[in-house]
Amino acid sequence: FGVHAIFFFFFLILSSWWTEVQMGPPDPILGVTEAFKRDTNPKKMNLGVGAYRDDQGKPFVLNCVRKAEAQIAAKKLDKEYLPIGGLAEFSKACAQLALGPDNAVLKSGRSITVQTISGTGSLRVGANFVSRFHNVSQDVYLPKPSWGNHTPIFRDAGMQLKAYSYYDPKTCGFDFKGALDDISKIPEKSVIVLHACAHNPTGVDPRPEQWKEMAALIEKRNLLVFFDMAYQGFASGDIDRDAWAVRYFIEQGHNVLLSQSFAKNMGLYGERVGGFTVVCKDAEEAKRVESQLKILIRPIYSNPPMNGARIASTILSTPELCKEWLVEVKDMADRIIKMREMLVSNLKKEGSTHNWQHVTDQIGMFCFTGLKPEQVERLIKEFSIYMTKDGRISVAGVTSANVGYLAHAIHAVTK
Repeated sequence: FGVHAIFFFFFLILSSWWTEVQMGPPDPILGVTEAFKRDTNPKKMNLGVGAYRDDQGKPFVLNCVRKAEAQIAAKKLDKEYLPIGGLAEFSKACAQLALGPDNAVLKSGRSITVQTISGTGSLRVGANFVSRFHNVSQDVYLPKPSWGNHTPIFRDAGMQLKAYSYYDPKTCGFDFKGALDDISKIPEKSVIVLHACAHNPTGVDPRPEQWKEMAALIEKRNLLVFFDMAYQGFASGDIDRDAWAVRYFIEQGHNVLLSQSFAKNMGLYGERVGGFTVVCKDAEEAKRVESQLKILIRPIYSNPPMNGARIASTILSTPELCKEWLVEVKDMADRIIKMREMLVSNLKKEGSTHNWQHVTDQIGMFCFTGLKPEQVERLIKEFSIYMTKDGRISVAGVTSANVGYLAHAIHAVTK
């Protein structure tokens, strides 16, 4: 008995429920940050992280956010659970920001918006909803390339992943012809994901006339449109311009799905503030959709967090705070645009003969530089400038103080 007991004891030590679990690959962006932290070079730059930084390279909290927080604190509100669909005032303000306060869809009550855990949570709730109820097709078409998290979000919701042409590496711009060709072949009733503005990771957006052609073709193909809008206001500095594509598609009769995030445009990264909207045929359909969204959300996270939604809705519903926010979000967008211009200017000063116009043509936080993996490797090893292997940089990591160093390094590896 003693030998058996000892054997069993060692068996328990040596065996595990999780012996079949393999080590997963590191996250490519978090891996960049870890390598950056270990680097001791005083000139090192981290161009991998997708979070806004001021011109001193520091995290930035908007003044309107500080003021909203003070107003909320003064009210001494409770910490009770929110409803499953979130803070009603936030959902209303979220939809009005996206669609415009006078949009006929909102006035008719034929849309439903629920608060979500930022843009990622919004996309996942949307993907789960489509997977469960869009029974005619489980195919979802993503632009090539798309935000890295789109793939696991839709895949883990049970959708079948497909792709359509979007980025042209030859021009570092939009492959309009390739996109139209591919969209014309997408099977009817499939889901197509569109970035509303500031396409991540490329920074390449269609022009309004291109959006119009795409909308007409997508209607002809009878595709379900799923917009991801993570950068409203943060792309161009103009909330209406950045939401133009979403509003145009709805005007043309598309009953879209829409994910929104307030991480970038209000700097509420850690507050996880987002919304998911479904535009429906009528108000009765919207009520049915809302009921099923609540049923989907309940077993995932039960109800969303309160603080960020209070901040965002306070800003959007208080005229003086909203006015201040519009100025601040434009200032952030303008700083990004200025850094793009300064980078190109400094590359020319370095003597670069390459055409860098795509850097200023692209928009938003991210820029597809056109740098090759071996050039990125050199930037990391020789200059301590960190970015993802595809040459994508977060322009927010560029400042007046380091843009000259960055231009010098890029010129050195692209001669």
